[in-house]
Amino acid sequence: MDWFLANLDFIWRLTGLHLFQAILPIVLGVLFAVPLAQLVRLNRTAGAVLLTVSSILYTIPSLAMFVFLPVILGTRSISMVNVVVALTIYAFALLIRSTLDALNSIDDGVRQAAIAMGFTPLRRFLSVDLPLSIPVLIAGVRVISVTNISLVSVGALIGVQSLGTLFTDGLFRSFPTEIAVGILITLLLALVMDLVLVGLERLLTPWARRAKAGGPVAEPAPEPAAPGIHGAVA
Repeated sequence: MDWFLANLDFIWRLTGLHLFQAILPIVLGVLFAVPLAQLVRLNRTAGAVLLTVSSILYTIPSLAMFVFLPVILGTRSISMVNVVVALTIYAFALLIRSTLDALNSIDDGVRQAAIAMGFTPLRRFLSVDLPLSIPVLIAGVRVISVTNISLVSVGALIGVQSLGTLFTDGLFRSFPTEIAVGILITLLLALVMDLVLVGLERLLTPWARRAKAGGPVAEPAPEPAAPGIHGAVA
């Protein structure tokens, strides 16, 4: 405890760096995965290629990825950019499949109702498909968040500071207290991140809360489009 209190500022700084390196790739992964999952759903040929590539990317060991990326990106070997890019690739590789499952989980009758109301494909995707896919999508993001928080620590092996620095430094100095603090804070971050995502899901899916409460369920249904505007069937 004395060591923890004496090094609180250092630990806070490492925690902030750890969170940044874990959260940014999740955000970027979602931004890439959502539109590409829609492309996979609509185009089987492109989908087969994309899913195969994503599976191959995820099999690359994280440490090898951190070491290899500077050669491609032209960054320094200890740059935080390498960790962010690598974890974004891993996040995307996992999210593309879970996002596709999320979009496929939507009842086709809902899509057909939106088409009958005159929604364009883009408007239908943004106001019907995407909101209804949120529960399954966030379930995938919760898995990615835990994975990312764990993998960020590996970056400490190439000199990128995070909570993993407590592991490497504690191991080098044979100081188990430092390692234990790093493990406990990493576990706490994973728990907090999971709770935040659960809260975000509840916030974005009010109709699901009403269903659990036994009240009337009103799924998201945008206002009808102007007369004469008709979207194509995806």
